[in-house]
Amino acid sequence: MSGSTIITAPAQPVADHQPHGSTRTLALGALGVVFGDIGTSPLYSLKESLVGPHPLPVDQPHVFGVLSLVFWTMMLIVTVKYVLVILRADNGGEGGSLALLALIADRVGERRWTGGLVMLGIAATALFYGDAIITPAISVLSAVEGLSVVESGMTRFVLPLSIGILVALFTIQRHGTARVGALFGPVMVFYFAVIAVLGVTNIAAHPAILGAINPWWALNFFLLDFRLAFLALGSVVLAVTGAEALYADMGHFGRRAISIAWLYVALPCLMLNYLGQGALILGQPDTVQNPFFLMAPAAARLPLVILATLATVIASQAVISGAYSVTQQAVQLGFLPRLRIEHTSETAIGQIYVPLVNWALLILVVALVLGFRGSGALAAAYGIAVTGTMFITALMLGVLTVSVWRWPRPLAFTLTGLFVVVDGLYFTSNATKIPDGGWFPLLVAAIAFTLLTTWAKGRQIMRARLAEGAMSAELFARSARGSLERVAGTAVFLSSSREGVPHALLHNVKHNKVLHERVIIVTVLIGKVPTIGADARLEVQPIDDRFVRAILHYGFMDEIDVPAALSAIRIDGGPLKPMETSFFLGRQTLIASERPGMALWREKLFAWMVRNAESAMDFFKLPTNRVVELGSQLEI
Repeated sequence: MSGSTIITAPAQPVADHQPHGSTRTLALGALGVVFGDIGTSPLYSLKESLVGPHPLPVDQPHVFGVLSLVFWTMMLIVTVKYVLVILRADNGGEGGSLALLALIADRVGERRWTGGLVMLGIAATALFYGDAIITPAISVLSAVEGLSVVESGMTRFVLPLSIGILVALFTIQRHGTARVGALFGPVMVFYFAVIAVLGVTNIAAHPAILGAINPWWALNFFLLDFRLAFLALGSVVLAVTGAEALYADMGHFGRRAISIAWLYVALPCLMLNYLGQGALILGQPDTVQNPFFLMAPAAARLPLVILATLATVIASQAVISGAYSVTQQAVQLGFLPRLRIEHTSETAIGQIYVPLVNWALLILVVALVLGFRGSGALAAAYGIAVTGTMFITALMLGVLTVSVWRWPRPLAFTLTGLFVVVDGLYFTSNATKIPDGGWFPLLVAAIAFTLLTTWAKGRQIMRARLAEGAMSAELFARSARGSLERVAGTAVFLSSSREGVPHALLHNVKHNKVLHERVIIVTVLIGKVPTIGADARLEVQPIDDRFVRAILHYGFMDEIDVPAALSAIRIDGGPLKPMETSFFLGRQTLIASERPGMALWREKLFAWMVRNAESAMDFFKLPTNRVVELGSQLEI
């Protein structure tokens, strides 16, 4: 069976994967893509903290306490943890849980605890899918609910309009987001400017609200009522949902651009808006039901609803694109079967579209909107996936600082301990919301985790079963030299292993009793770096004068094109011609058995995933009319 193996190509130069463009341009793009989610948090975060599942008295100690927690959460989690520390952990310019996992695994090699680390990385990826479903639902709903503030009679339109926007958003994905993406930055700059102006206007009426950034108010909140303060953390953390996007999207914009966009635009504008909401609430306690829209004058509320809806669509687009990228990484690193991945831009490597992921997300997002019917109810489900991912990232950061960066242990342990405690508190607080909706992202994550681990384990078992009857290439070449008739042409056999003879080749000889004049065994290896330079793509290992093994090295963000890579091989003085070459693929029909390996139900699940994987012919871009598939049965 053709496939790919997670292995680091030895001494392979990594291609330059740094983003191109001026810092100003990249920072503008980052505002549009990276900060869409965290930028729309003011629509619901403060409201849910005060009138959510655990309502707080609308008085100075509680409002100041919540605002102080919001400010210091942004400073500790976003500014210190992500901007100042984690953004330095780039894997060839790429970020995100899987990129961080690959970076650590590549540097430390196989150790006793690396298996647990892999499980953490997979868990973070699984939690991301839960977040990717809830973010579009809560963001769009919270914006469209502003219609109720404009005119109470429009409340009945909130649900159908939200679903319509979401369906339209997912439907246009197949056309690519390059053109729409060009508008993201300017729209979000205008959005951030508007929410900052609204904040300043309300702060001017109650300037004493600025004192809320004093950490004493956060401490006083806990001293006043520890239980309510602890439970409030579950809503306060909604102010930093999307922080993981800073790291995941680093490959598109770079650390410097993201840092500048956060420190000089997003952070001050967000805090001004939160403080303005607090000032409004203290002056008019009844506005606590929807302070974001009530900050604006009556005449400006409808335009604000439209602007907020645009911002939430942008936030949703960012997380949808992120789901595509994470899926591509998971496929390349061997955690998911081959999937159909379409490139929607000829110039931007990150512009991809994954149909299966797109439609699965749409179905689940619409089901979520219909099931919860409001942003307040959805807020109970939101947060646990985000805080779970943040907690796992903090643990992986501890391994990174000690084993890869070689920081002094006191510094590494102190910093990691701080992040683990803070993220642990937020995760624990959100865990109290599991009965009220937090179960949903955990259910999605559990399903994703099962699929990811089943595929990785199943491939490992299948390779072991195939290796049991394998023959060395050298032995095969010697035995075939004088005993088999040679036919004209070149045959390429794809193999998942860089050792032995692929089963497709053995089956071809067994049934057809012939061997082509020139035989190439091709193995595709996916490295633990995002991209590998074209000059290091091909590695040729001669077996005899007419029999070679070709190893193709790719990064986990590279597009795989086997015929293009093989064009560098010279045969009889000329290049390999794809339309004069036969490509042989092995297709195994898997039979679940009681043999040691996985539980029987997981073996059946793996066999189902194999049957429904994207064709190797399409995935490796083989010429349609030059492919021969040879099937066999394999018991696992």
